[in-house]
Formats: sequence, C-alpha cells, structure tokens
Amino acid sequence: MSVFNIFSKDKKENLEKGLSKTKENVFSKISRVISGKAKIDDEILDNLEEVLVTSDVGVETTLKIIERIEKRIAKEKYVDTNELTSVLREEIAGMLADNDVEELEDFEIPEGKKPYVIMVVGVNGVGKTTTIGKLAYHFKKTGKKVFLGAADTFRAAAVEQLTIWSERVNVNIVKQKMGSDPASVAYDTLASAITNDAEVVIIDTAGRLHNKVNLMNELTKIKNVMKKLLPDAPHEVLLVLDGSTGQNAYNQAKEFSKATEITALAITKLDGTAKGGVVIGISDQFQIPVKYIGIGEGLEDLQIFRKKEFVDSLFGDNSKK
Repeated sequence: MSVFNIFSKDKKENLEKGLSKTKENVFSKISRVISGKAKIDDEILDNLEEVLVTSDVGVETTLKIIERIEKRIAKEKYVDTNELTSVLREEIAGMLADNDVEELEDFEIPEGKKPYVIMVVGVNGVGKTTTIGKLAYHFKKTGKKVFLGAADTFRAAAVEQLTIWSERVNVNIVKQKMGSDPASVAYDTLASAITNDAEVVIIDTAGRLHNKVNLMNELTKIKNVMKKLLPDAPHEVLLVLDGSTGQNAYNQAKEFSKATEITALAITKLDGTAKGGVVIGISDQFQIPVKYIGIGEGLEDLQIFRKKEFVDSLFGDNSKK
C-alpha cells in the first residue's frame, strides 16, 4: 500500500473518539430499529427515516437514502436486516462528495500552485480562526512557509485572535489597522508571500459586515485584487461550519454559496455533538466536498476528511463493506 493511502492508527482512534457521540446517537438507534427483525419492511424504513432526519442528515438526503435502499430491495429481491448496515454504509459513502486530497499525504498541496492560496469564509463563532491556525500548523509541520492574512478588519478581536495563532504556530501574518480595506490586506499578504517564496497563503475574511457593503461584493473584491498578482488565486475557497449547530450549518452553507463560489468545507466541533450526520447532508445537498473536520481542541484534531474512514468510524470495524 502506498504511503499516501495509509491512515495512521492514532488518527483513526482520534476520529472514532471524536465521532463517538454521533455514532451513539445515529447508529445505535439504527441497531435498535432493526433489532429482532428478520427482514426489512415499511416499518423499519419509516423508523430509519426518522433516525436519519432527527440526526441532522437532512430531509432531502434522508429521502434519497431511503429511496436507494428501496431500489436495492426491489432489485435484489431480498435484503435482510443483517445486510442493511452494509447497504447504508455504501449509500452514505456514495452521498459524500469526493475531495481532491483523499489520496494525498496529509496537508499536501497540488503541484504547480505556489503559493497555494486559501480564502477562508464563515460566520463568527464557528471556529474559523481556530481552523486557520490549525491549518497553518499542519502546513508548517510539513515544511511549508505559511503566510496568514488578517482580512477580517471589521472585528478587532478577529485580528487579535489570528495574531495569537500566528505566534503560537510561528508563521508570518500580514495585518493592518481595524477598519482597513480587506482587499488591501489580502493583496499585501499575497505580495509578501510571493516575495518571500512562501508555499501557502491563508486569508481570513469577515463572516458578516458591520456597514452597508454587501458581503458578496467584498469577497469578490478580495478575489479580484489577488488575481492581479496571481491569476488563478484563490485556489480554494474554504467555508467553515460548526457541525454542532445542525440545521443552522445548512443555512450558512446556503447563504455563503450565494455570496461566493465555495470549493471546500471544513466542519468543526464534531467531537462535542451528536449531530455529525450534518456532514452527510451538507456534502450531498450542496455537492461541495468536505475537506477537513474538527474532532477536538488539539492541534492534531483537525483532520483531512476521508469519507471511507468517516463511514467506518460511524459504523465500527465489525461492519463489512
């Protein structure tokens, strides 16, 4: 097996521990639904639908899953309850959009993209600044020179928090005074990164604006000024969502998808919630790949999202695909 496909034991254990509340909430309920039943019937499917919906998988995605199971039953003529878990594993994995890093070594960046520019969006309180700090840590850990851009200039706390993270993980930060033009900060950050031969640039942006400037216009402006220096920047627009907020995370994904083109998701705080089903629903409904998940407060608790390991952790190793 290639080193790029190895999922370390420690990370696997951390993932399983981080998702334990979701596993108990969702898949223990599923076990109770099918317990003592010999075959899948309408009652089981109705109960399964209720479990998935109440676990924040989302109504539309849940109905897709149920419909696919019904088609499998019709096609294969007979699917007993022992097979239901395997079917669910396959269908849920199929719902999760592929990302471009699953087969790469952790926190590698695509070749030919230097510096690799990530523009991070998300509302206040979802763990956006923490996610940026942890990303910077991981990229630096792999030997890359990282620059942070404090372009959320509408909140003094945002700049202060990002500065603390830059000092904690020992990476460069470019910032200006509060109220400065966010696009100017982004431009200066990228210019400095290019001059200093950096490999990664991470730009923080405002989750909401405290004046009459439209968020869509502001994000577009930030993109456009960076393109003057690097025509294909940003290479990634990462939306950070708080997995513990359930349906609010769906609403945020919807609103930010209107404001700018989102290319990847980071879903945080999954360790403290039983609502990890939101990962499945959001990936399916918006067809945006989940790239990172946060399963704890430690620096190592931000992980690359690999859908097979995610599904395996939810169902346990005893289930066979």
